[in-house]
Amino acid sequence: MTLRKPRTLSRRKLLMAGAAVPLCAILTRPASAAEFTYKLATGQDPTHPVNIRAKEAADRIREATSGRLEINLFPANQLGSDTDLLTQVRNGGVEFFNLSSLILATLVPAAGIVNLGFLFTNYDAVWKAMDGELGAYIRAQIARTPIMAVSSPWDNGFRHVTSSGREIRTPDDLKNFKLRVPAAPNLTSLFQALGAGPAPINFNEVYSALQTKVVDGQENPLPIIATARLYEVQKTCSLTGHVWDNYWILGNKRAFEKLPKDVQEIVTRELDRSAKEERADVGKLSESLRADLTAKGMQFIDVDRGAFRQALAKTSFYADWKAKFGDEAWAQLEKAAGKLS
Repeated sequence: MTLRKPRTLSRRKLLMAGAAVPLCAILTRPASAAEFTYKLATGQDPTHPVNIRAKEAADRIREATSGRLEINLFPANQLGSDTDLLTQVRNGGVEFFNLSSLILATLVPAAGIVNLGFLFTNYDAVWKAMDGELGAYIRAQIARTPIMAVSSPWDNGFRHVTSSGREIRTPDDLKNFKLRVPAAPNLTSLFQALGAGPAPINFNEVYSALQTKVVDGQENPLPIIATARLYEVQKTCSLTGHVWDNYWILGNKRAFEKLPKDVQEIVTRELDRSAKEERADVGKLSESLRADLTAKGMQFIDVDRGAFRQALAKTSFYADWKAKFGDEAWAQLEKAAGKLS
């Protein structure tokens, strides 16, 4: 009897051990594990079309790659300010980053050539340039750095001036007007040329700077004014349309090149699709938001944009930027926007 008991127990242990092996295997090898897990950071509010369309693209990319690539979206500067994130995407801490060409110009000067004052009068002119030779030229300049443009440009819209006090109706109203601008030299020089007092402040600090009267106003497209609730701390919006701006979806080159070729093609394809959808979203919003923001208490002021451009043309603004960009870049710009200087 004493000899049978050990053999019975040993057999039970073997059966239990055998049953446990498949369970351990399941727990340590989840079926949904991605081969690549990347981050896409943005500075915009989660409700902005940029983030809505970026999330849709990420979902389609995961599905089309059978889960090999998982792109996690981090909106509203969760991972740092725009300037911080530009550094992170350069060193690979963040794989993808949605950035305004205004701020990208601090690293790739040619990116800011589309952000000079009063270049484009409508979207037809904008997309002919950006989907054509001018856009291709800018992408080539971006590719000379550790980052790259991984899709067609997205729309940030035409920028307008808002104020909590002084109403901006003519170029003279900008004299000594202190307004927030991004850390973008071309916007700083534009408002300096028009006699204003531009103050570079990161976007995640804009609301508090307006609320505490560090600055009297700011300038941004209507979708940003709406989603960032800037109407709560600004009374008027002057429809200057002084600069059109775009977003580039930037990728760290090393991270992008690690992806298999077919995955790279899927990423670009789906981001291009979302770029076109986001452009349509921003275009529609720019038409509807005037009524929405008026209902929230913001007063709109229609201005003579021609008067602002004439005032700018009387300064050395265009000549100075032509000297900085060089003849090749300037020739590309004037092909798209017409003679400037």
